Amino acid sequence: MLATLVAGLLVLVGLVAAPKASAQVREEVDVALVLAVDISHSMDTDEQALQRSGYMTAITSPEVMSAIRSGLTGKIAVSYLEWAGSASQSILVDWQIIATPQDAENFASILGEAPIRRAYRTAIGDALLFSAQQFDTLPVAAMKKVIDISGDGPNNQGTFAPIARDEVVARGIVINGLPLKLKLRTDGWGDMENLDVYYQTCVIGGPGAFVIPVRGAERFAEAIRRKLVLEIAGTPPAPAASPGALRVQRVSTSIDPLCLEGERRWQQRNRNYEP
Repeated sequence: MLATLVAGLLVLVGLVAAPKASAQVREEVDVALVLAVDISHSMDTDEQALQRSGYMTAITSPEVMSAIRSGLTGKIAVSYLEWAGSASQSILVDWQIIATPQDAENFASILGEAPIRRAYRTAIGDALLFSAQQFDTLPVAAMKKVIDISGDGPNNQGTFAPIARDEVVARGIVINGLPLKLKLRTDGWGDMENLDVYYQTCVIGGPGAFVIPVRGAERFAEAIRRKLVLEIAGTPPAPAASPGALRVQRVSTSIDPLCLEGERRWQQRNRNYEP
């Protein structure tokens, strides 16, 4: 009876200790990065293809791999999602751990196989909230959490961009921006010449957050590569070296009128179409 009792106690001790042991071996990465990419109709199919190939080229580049290896763990976690209007968010590549060139190639291959699509409206705020939700399913521990959001116009639907930004930043997530002006357009109601200022004021936030504006399709791939290196290495660009970049940790108490420009333009557009 004594032997049986001892054996039973040992089993119970093992059951209690097992969860603690498993919790101690959770993998850790330097950065968990959500790439949130605009697929609104304001960008044509050529621009969409350019955007997709730019991310594929950047993630596999020697510069990005070098930045990954320079981290404490030498690993990052990356997820790629697309967004447009309030009801248009989809994950193309769920969390992938990238530590080797082969990991990066696998990520790019999965991304390259996904069809290119477009959707209506521009809901930056809802895209930020959806992106932040992805960290709830992160399978590893991350020293830093970052949302890298790109887009070619201001918010015109759903949650106001600065409201969403403040909520996301409060969760300890950094938001960096890639405002796009890939082609010269002068007649689009949604085109915004000072989109980089809009992103600085209304979209990005958190310690060291920054914006890298892209003006011209020929600069897109290099801009993405440079932005990924900065995010992975954890060193925001100096304002003097990168016009338009901004170091910021912002939580607003009111909405800047600039941040409602997209909604105002949409209302004006609808009035112009009224019979």
